[in-house]
Amino acid sequence: MCTGKCARCIGLFLIPLAFICIVANVLLIFPNAERTWTDHITLQVWLMGGIVGGGLFILCPGCAAIRAGGKGCCGAGCCGNRCRMLRSVFSSIFGTFGSAYCLIVSATALAHGPLCDLGSGDWQYPFKDYANGTNYLVNQTLWTICKQPKNIVMWNVVLFSILLGASAIELAFCMLQVVNGCIGVFCGDCRKNKRKEDDGL
Repeated sequence: MCTGKCARCIGLFLIPLAFICIVANVLLIFPNAERTWTDHITLQVWLMGGIVGGGLFILCPGCAAIRAGGKGCCGAGCCGNRCRMLRSVFSSIFGTFGSAYCLIVSATALAHGPLCDLGSGDWQYPFKDYANGTNYLVNQTLWTICKQPKNIVMWNVVLFSILLGASAIELAFCMLQVVNGCIGVFCGDCRKNKRKEDDGL
């Protein structure tokens, strides 16, 4: 696969992943899709890892990669797609930091667990320093400790797991595009050679 087609495929994967991260983070602001609990949100939700890091920071490299897969700014002439490839390299480096940020925030959120009411108006992170050392992620019987919001543990685990998985894929794709873009900058878009061969026929 030539560098242009590879860049376009990467961009087409990154943009939906960015929107998935944005939607997941927005849902985390409204536990159980209710506005009642927006004043009791974990710090990791307010850090906006999905909206900023996995979302907005990824839309830029996604669009740049798609453009790098199109016709070059000079067509099949002097530089082919090298200019757009170079732009996509810098954008992908930018996206790498964004996806890494989302990954770290999501992993931290899963490790600390949600902020919840233990039943007497006492809002805590009950799983952050759990006494017997049992991981709440593998022991769902512990989830009943949280009384309000209902199903808050499941809500956080599912959505932060989506953010974790999506940001990990984004990180891999951004790093891949950095390599692919560098090859495109130095070697050009192989489709240029293909066009010349077709014109010769």
